[in-house]
Amino acid sequence: MNSVVCTLFEGHYHYGVAALVNSLFKHGFKGDFYAGYRGELPEWARDGKKTKIFEWENCTTVVISKELNVHFLPLTTKYHFCNYKPDFVIQLRTHLDNSVSGVFYFDPDIVIKCRWSFYEEWLTIGVPLVHEITNNDMPATHPVRKMWMKMIKDQGLEVKTDLQSYLNSGFWAVKKDDLQFAYLFKKFVEVSESEYKMNLADFSFELDRTNPFFAKDQDAFNIAAMCTDVAISEYGPEGMDLVLGGMLMSHAIGNPKPWKKQYFRNFLKGSPPTMADREYWNNANATIKLYSDSYLKMRRTELKISAFLGRFYRRY
Repeated sequence: MNSVVCTLFEGHYHYGVAALVNSLFKHGFKGDFYAGYRGELPEWARDGKKTKIFEWENCTTVVISKELNVHFLPLTTKYHFCNYKPDFVIQLRTHLDNSVSGVFYFDPDIVIKCRWSFYEEWLTIGVPLVHEITNNDMPATHPVRKMWMKMIKDQGLEVKTDLQSYLNSGFWAVKKDDLQFAYLFKKFVEVSESEYKMNLADFSFELDRTNPFFAKDQDAFNIAAMCTDVAISEYGPEGMDLVLGGMLMSHAIGNPKPWKKQYFRNFLKGSPPTMADREYWNNANATIKLYSDSYLKMRRTELKISAFLGRFYRRY
């Protein structure tokens, strides 16, 4: 297959973008990676070629190797990037050549751990989705899901999939023929603003879980999965290393992010390093080199010692 990968980032999240690209290349991804961004380009991208890409002016392309290009597309949306995911995927897919088989979206705090060809195979089954670790058990009779069912009906749509778990919107992908999923995702993000007065410029959880859009984009994502006509394929929370046993990817949910963490300080607070922390530093210096060898060695040593000590002392 001939797929592309995309992400959205601003500020220090460029560290995560580089690690994501490194992990993709290490595991066999070849082709084009599109990074929508606000603000300044990261230092490692400033020597790239200036160009126009599709509808975007003032883009920058960095040739990582003869088999991989990273394209930086400046964006001006008012939305927080969490709420802009479906728009970006739709815009990309609209402009991409018909030979492109799929568009994969990853949050910029994810790295992959397995062969890229698995992701391509997964996409042939349906829209690939991964369960969230919190609020994961969400059966059809859950009161919030019942609210979503009514919302779907009020929008003139029908529930098509009997989901039992809550989904994480940090990773998903669509084939050209499955773009309806992205349009539904976009639709319910907009419904959250127009009918529920959610502030889409902000990421924070403004209300509590009794509200149908407590998690904004992620709730809209789950609603879209309930009423889409296209096939979906679900993976448990181990698919993002949110619980033990994962082999697909690591998602560094929460804050601080791995590149910002003070591992000894966190250990003293009872929070040892996570699987996502370890996987970030395993991918921080590769095709794109973010750090000096001495700094990388120091950070990896700090992580290993904190992880070892965390076996004996942690907060539960």
